[in-house]
Amino acid sequence: MVMTISKGNIGAELPAEPVAEEIFERLSGGGDVLVERIVSTGQATPEGEWYDQERDEWVMVVSGAARLLVEGEEDERDLSAGDWLLLPAHCRHRVTWTQDSPPTVWLAVHYPPNPA
Repeated sequence: MVMTISKGNIGAELPAEPVAEEIFERLSGGGDVLVERIVSTGQATPEGEWYDQERDEWVMVVSGAARLLVEGEEDERDLSAGDWLLLPAHCRHRVTWTQDSPPTVWLAVHYPPNPA
């Protein structure tokens, strides 16, 4: 059996200046699992829009900072390096702010929800 080993650095090749769109990079995954790096440089979810995903998402801020609002909660959640959240499938949420410089780097793992 031949194994393929991949490697990288989650903090590599970050933009020096803010860019127009967030950068989504697939790091790994197979089947129903996706591991991705997201780089934000000041982006936020447009007002009135919400993420409502089919899969669970475990997300961590690797560097930088962000604020996230979960529908039904009064206060935004402040996130900084090392903070993580598990957002169950259909947990409506929105990013209200991301640090632009240096960029905010997220590590996200998407996977099917656990059956109840």
